[in-house]
Parts: sequence; structure tokens; C-alpha cells
Amino acid sequence: MLILPIKRKWYDMIRSGEKKEEYRDIKPYYSSRFKNMVSLNHVPEEEFVKALRKMKYGLPFNEIVLRAGYSLLSPAIRVEGSLRIGRGKRKWGAEPGKEYYILRIEGKEDLLTDDWKPWKRGDARAD
Repeated sequence: MLILPIKRKWYDMIRSGEKKEEYRDIKPYYSSRFKNMVSLNHVPEEEFVKALRKMKYGLPFNEIVLRAGYSLLSPAIRVEGSLRIGRGKRKWGAEPGKEYYILRIEGKEDLLTDDWKPWKRGDARAD
């Protein structure tokens, strides 16, 4: 399972359904993780990127966890969808004219929310 930290702003927008894509730079770091995720780690990075650029709908994935920060206690959601390469939307954090790995989110499930934290709900905090 791939776990990707994201800014809280983007996490909240994805959780609410407002943001339907998450972007990652096309770099060896992400290439290796995405290749492993879709069981194509034997394919050279250049070929993987080239093939994804040609795909209209991308490669399906069924489990990526997006976490609002780096802590194990940060809110998190499990997403499924497709991976492709293209230009993202500025309102969702992409730079104009820049290509990204695009994680198209087609389904999501809460894993950990702020609701479980008693101090976030206003309950008395046990010491």
C-alpha cells in the first residue's frame, strides 16, 4: 500500500469531494513508487512515463492512502482511481503548463478522522 502525505487543505477538499485529482512531480522518486504500486517495477522509468503519457484513462489503482501530514495520527483516507500523466488544474494546486502524475480519485473511504480525537471534540482529555 502506498501512503502519500498531502497538505491539510488538499486533504479536506478531496475528502469533501471538491478535489478529484492529486498531483505528484514526474521524478524518479514517484516513478518507482507508482511502478511498484501497479506491479511494473521491471519497466524502466522512461518507458513507464512514455506509456502513461499515451494512455487516455491511465492505469487503475485500488489503494493509495492520502494522509493530512506525516504523523501516524494524522487524518487519512484510502482512495482508488487511476494514474495517468497530464496537466493539472491550477485550482487544485497544479502549476500552469507543467506535467504531473495525476491520481484521478474515483472512490474514497475514511480511515482516520479528527472525530476520534477526544480533545478535538471538546471532551475532557484523560491524562
